[in-house]
Formats: sequence, C-alpha cells, structure tokens
Amino acid sequence: MNIKKAEFIISNTTVDKCPQDGKPEYAFIGRSNVGKSSLINMLTGKKGLAMTSSTPGKTQLINHFLINDEWYLVDLPGYGYAQRGKKGREKIQQIIDIYLDEREDLTCLFVLLDCRLEPQPIDLDFINRLGESGIPFAIIFTKTDKISHSRLNENKTVYLNKLLETWEELPPIFYTSAEYKKGKDEVLDYIEEINKELKTKS
Repeated sequence: MNIKKAEFIISNTTVDKCPQDGKPEYAFIGRSNVGKSSLINMLTGKKGLAMTSSTPGKTQLINHFLINDEWYLVDLPGYGYAQRGKKGREKIQQIIDIYLDEREDLTCLFVLLDCRLEPQPIDLDFINRLGESGIPFAIIFTKTDKISHSRLNENKTVYLNKLLETWEELPPIFYTSAEYKKGKDEVLDYIEEINKELKTKS
C-alpha cells in the first residue's frame, strides 16, 4: 500500500464523538514509550503526524487520522504509565476499554511491544483481555534496530513461547524499526489485504 494522503481528523475521549462514516479503523496501542508515535509517523510517511516525545504518556486522547480517504488510523493512549497516578491511569484505561468494547468500526488493533524487553505482565494481561473479548488484533515488536539480530531472535522465541502458554494460535506478528522503516510494507500490506476483503463482503 502506498499512503498518498494522511490527515488528522479529530481527538476525543468518547466513542460517540468518533467519526460516524463507517470506514474501517486500525488502532495502535502499547505501553507508554513503546515507540507508537514514531511508528505511526513512519507508516504514514508524515514525520509530525503523531506527536513524539521522550516523555512517556503523551497521548491521552483517541486520535483519528484519515488515510487515503479510505480508512482510519487510530492512535490510542498508552496504558500503564505509573507516573500518571492511580486516578490518571484509571481514566486512561476507561477511555481505552470503552473504545475497544463499543467501537464497531474497529477492524484490527495493533498491540506494540518493545522487542528489547522480556514479556511484561501488563502486556500479557492486555493481550489475554483482547482474546477474552474477541477483539481482532496483531502484534508489532518495535525498536528492532536497538538490539542485535541474535538477541532479537532470542527475545522473540521467549515471547512467543510465553504467549503459547495461553494461546493455541498466535495472531499476526510484525517486526519494525521506525528509524530504518523496517516492517512498513508488511504492516501496510496487511491492512490493505483486510480492506480488500471487506470490500468484497460489502
């Protein structure tokens, strides 16, 4: 897929204020500082489309970007940022939960994981919650340029084995580097494939 047009549409905290035109939505989520904004900018080819920051927890709203006038890329708040405080975390979690549970146009949720880290309980719990809710999702390992190829393979094996403890079948998995544009074509081609399937069904 070639992204020719990417424009910001709206930011909000409630599902009823999201776009109501029925276009498919592909949402991106992960723990704070996982590299979500950098990945979104890399995928769209728009350097400043999503705000990047060295400070975790920057995204606190549901952000919709219209891509090629055909589908929405949705930037969701990061979960589990400890320095927000309990009330702040609960507020963000409520925004996330309502979107995931009530947004009918959500076509696929991309869960971002830092490839440098061992499996984190908060990520595993979130992934299992998606399975229990029947929410279609894929996994994106970010920052693959930050570790060696051998270490990446080691971490990948550990993570996949951990997931297989509770999952009979793994979701689609992608490996990305925002800096080197690694994984861009694979993620966008996956989205394009789903969009084509949706068009044949409509």
